[in-house]
Amino acid sequence: MPSFDIVSELDQHELTNAVDQANKEVTTRYDFKGTDSSFELKESVVTLKTESEFQLQQMLNILIEKANRRGIDVKCMEVKDPEIQLKTAKQVVEMKEGLDAPLAKKIIKAIKESKIKVQAAKQEDTIRVTGKKRDDLQAVMQLLKGMEDLDMPLQFNNFRD
Repeated sequence: MPSFDIVSELDQHELTNAVDQANKEVTTRYDFKGTDSSFELKESVVTLKTESEFQLQQMLNILIEKANRRGIDVKCMEVKDPEIQLKTAKQVVEMKEGLDAPLAKKIIKAIKESKIKVQAAKQEDTIRVTGKKRDDLQAVMQLLKGMEDLDMPLQFNNFRD
């Protein structure tokens, strides 16, 4: 039976490249001269450090731009509130990946309500969709690509015929 998996993965290598490019831009931009501004990546958490709230906003825009160019969807970024002290400002951006339980339920519910003849089952961080026809599976992919209210980017992999 044809099947595929619905996942939400983050390309760690591309994230590293985006952070490196953002660091490079911050060191060369005139408005950041003399500041100790930097991006720091630990696993899937990016920490922005600089001197003022305005510069934090500029750095966040740089990070978003570089991530978009590297193919990282902005939906997977969870921007935390900035921590501003006298001469330092810090902000944390968490990069989310994986399908959590509420999102998985929402996806499975949407598939069942569409009346497409497929079965969807949650397996750890993925959802396996199986059906008798390849066209039905492609219809499910189109349905999910058209959903606007998903707060995570989805990828479809492991397609088997």
